Amino acid sequence: ESIPKTYKIFGPGNKYVTEAKIQAAQHHQGAAMDMPAGPSEVLVIADEKANPIFVASDLLAQAEHDVAAQVILVTTSAQLAEKVQLEVARQTAYLSRKEIIEQSLAKSATIIAADMTEAFAISNQYAPEHLILQIEDAESYLPQVINAGSVFVGAWTPESVGDYASGTNHVLPTYGYAQMYSGLDVIAFMKSISFQNLSEAGIRHLGPTVETLADLEGLDGHKNAVTVRLDYLRG
Repeated sequence: ESIPKTYKIFGPGNKYVTEAKIQAAQHHQGAAMDMPAGPSEVLVIADEKANPIFVASDLLAQAEHDVAAQVILVTTSAQLAEKVQLEVARQTAYLSRKEIIEQSLAKSATIIAADMTEAFAISNQYAPEHLILQIEDAESYLPQVINAGSVFVGAWTPESVGDYASGTNHVLPTYGYAQMYSGLDVIAFMKSISFQNLSEAGIRHLGPTVETLADLEGLDGHKNAVTVRLDYLRG
């Protein structure tokens, strides 16, 4: 009651914030929302040449957000997966949010893919908020990215730089919503209005097409709104 009503709600949050935004948007007098954004998640695609120290650090950077955060490793190398698992344990031990990380990791997963085609198919189906590509010649795989909120390309691009310094917007769709939403941008704070203004020549030109389409849909009131004007112009 102390917060004035608004037209639209923006920004990320935990599962409670996201649920509140969804409920507000569904209310008949509620506010629209930018997108469902939270809890946080990351999916890392890594090949056999990836640095397991880097991969583990990227997984942990997301896991520390929230006990509901989810981190996924998709790799074509079982050996790398084992090395990453060891690194996750080693690095978790010295991080301050260890308890949160451990709860997050309990609901996370490592997936061994047959090849990069399968790895990207898994990623596109999951549609991660953050997608990190720790693979050789990572840029050549960008056309295979169909669904993702934001993509971090190469070993030297941790997700942390997106949070704080690289300049991209970091309000991103989660929970698979990257299949139908983009990250927040300036357009989300705007709305457009269309205007139409036909001349007599314009209604003569478009009118018959409208009459035909209205007939096909059985909407004779639509057709009539055009027909009476055309009849008037014919005298």
